[in-house]
Amino acid sequence: MVGGRWSDMGEAGEYIDSPRLPWPRPQVTLFRTLLDRLTTALPSQCAVCHAWPAQALCEACVVRFAQPRPRCRSCALPVPQGVERCGACIKQAPPLDLCLAAVAYEYPWSGLIARYKFGASPGWSQALALLMRSTPWAEPALDAADLVLPMPLSHERLRERGFNQALELARHLAPGKTRSDVLLRLHDTPAQSSLPRAARLRNVRGAFGVVPGREREIDGRHVLLVDDVMTSGASLYTAAQALRAAGAAHITGLVLARTE
Repeated sequence: MVGGRWSDMGEAGEYIDSPRLPWPRPQVTLFRTLLDRLTTALPSQCAVCHAWPAQALCEACVVRFAQPRPRCRSCALPVPQGVERCGACIKQAPPLDLCLAAVAYEYPWSGLIARYKFGASPGWSQALALLMRSTPWAEPALDAADLVLPMPLSHERLRERGFNQALELARHLAPGKTRSDVLLRLHDTPAQSSLPRAARLRNVRGAFGVVPGREREIDGRHVLLVDDVMTSGASLYTAAQALRAAGAAHITGLVLARTE
């Protein structure tokens, strides 16, 4: 535990035993599985329109607010129909081979994601991951990936939030491929949302690296990076550069929301 709540510090699907709650890993994993199934089975209120009973995200709201848009295949910014890459990515290609975003970071998703991250609501992970999986090209990208890596949080932010939202999303997207012990955040950085683009790029320079000794697991592999929100792309690009340096053959970014 960190700050009295679960900490995601072990491999995918595992929790580190806590001195406050010293349950064996199998019991903790079973408890989490049963809790997830119970949450899914019970009637719920739609987080967007508040219809009751409904799914966590009702079908009507998904149809209304999550329609697919043509996006640049390199940075996921909106592009005109029939255009594969934006001018900026043609001029200077990002370190991602493919970048996918489920929704725009706007109403209602911006508020919902803030409540998910900062309101200690990991129970929404399954519904949000399903939204991501439904994104065009996401399913083939997940199938092709050898490893699915969540963007790591700093210890300070993990302590504040109680969970890593990217890890929870990744676990629901690809439980058998998700690894939390490969990509490492080397140092904490100020929140990206408060900085202009140039400062964001400087802010995360050298912030991520591959865990020493794990490079052979990356070499020649197809890797999929998962995050909740992509703003300038600075964090995803920096992580992708670290993976490319370790020999990754193909890198896809999959995010829940993209600012536009």
